[in-house]
Amino acid sequence: MNNNISQVFARYILDSRANPTVEVEITLSDGSWGRAAVPSGASTGTLEAHELRDNEIAFLGKGVNNAVKNVNELIAPIIVGMNSENQLEIDRKLLELDGTKNKSIIGANAILAVSMANMVAYSKSSKRYVHELMPNIYGDPSLPVPFMNILNGGAHADNSVDIQEFMIVPHGFERFDLALQAGVEIYHTLKKRLKEKGLATNVGDEGGFAPNFNSSKEVLDEIMLSISEAGYKESDQISLALDAAASEFYKDNNYFIEGKRLNSIEMSDFLVDLTNLYPIISIEDGLSEDDWDGWKYLTEKLGSSIQLVGDDLFVTQEEILQKGIENHCANAILIKVNQVGSISETLETMKLAKKNDYSSMVSHRSGETEDSFISHLVVGTSSGQIKTGAPARGERTAKYNELLRIAEQVGVEKFNNLKWKK
Repeated sequence: MNNNISQVFARYILDSRANPTVEVEITLSDGSWGRAAVPSGASTGTLEAHELRDNEIAFLGKGVNNAVKNVNELIAPIIVGMNSENQLEIDRKLLELDGTKNKSIIGANAILAVSMANMVAYSKSSKRYVHELMPNIYGDPSLPVPFMNILNGGAHADNSVDIQEFMIVPHGFERFDLALQAGVEIYHTLKKRLKEKGLATNVGDEGGFAPNFNSSKEVLDEIMLSISEAGYKESDQISLALDAAASEFYKDNNYFIEGKRLNSIEMSDFLVDLTNLYPIISIEDGLSEDDWDGWKYLTEKLGSSIQLVGDDLFVTQEEILQKGIENHCANAILIKVNQVGSISETLETMKLAKKNDYSSMVSHRSGETEDSFISHLVVGTSSGQIKTGAPARGERTAKYNELLRIAEQVGVEKFNNLKWKK
């Protein structure tokens, strides 16, 4: 087959926050081509791969002209002529070209866009879906349980709620489309309830509503009432999940949340109390990325009963996940491809997680594009969980819609039941 790369071209496009991001198209010698665009985060871990920005007047410093130039002038000459089937070798060339640990020379946004676009191009050439090219790390391809962020706080919204994401988890269904339907109906019910109370129904970066509540319990109470009013059963069908994004309110070894100043143990106990009151089955970034001792305590308290997900803690990187495993911190990892910067590295991190009985939750970023690559990543690896926002805003629904299409191909009954249930 003529799978050799014949052309590589990058441009900037706008993401969901109207900031520039990198999009790459790769054409193969048989005429097949693939396109991919990279996302961008708001609450970011300090050890994430480097997102190269221009830091000039244009776009208030957010331009990506240098990253685009790096693709067109530095990367293209290196990989043109390579066999697109050799994803690992192509990614290795990209990493060698940059030569830094955090991809600060070429830019993780430039490298990742090329890495993704190559896999998409090869899928077209080989007449296979992208998810069919993924290693089946957690089992045969399956549809994931959606973790749907329906109420926003923290860095994702302009309100007074400190916890960043309040999610519904529609796990008690036989098929992905029924789980999605339940999430959509609860989302609309919540909107109706907020309107009736005279609360704002503006949405945050990830499509969740962002009204002003005074506490996490107020938010969770409202979600529980919406689940019931929509006709679904808590725990059996719908559970809850949180992304505290605790690094955002951690300062001087203390957590400043809901008007309180808490140390690591007190913050952990705050989260334990919430899990005792509500059907919460997963907490992401419950503590700061720098609070390793706190993470160990939190894992001792909750790690056998619910999922504890490291996002800022692990930033999708194999070396940092290994530290977490050795220190018994968390029991799951959030997978964001742009935190590490290439597909091959992402998959290696997921393999390490599976080997050590850590779950993997594939995730979007708050600054997203219409690219639906992660829908294929979660199905092909069968990690069983995807976090891609509320069922609103085109850059979020693009992922859900792609999963509906994939379901027709792999079989709607291939719905992955969650390990963590309460």
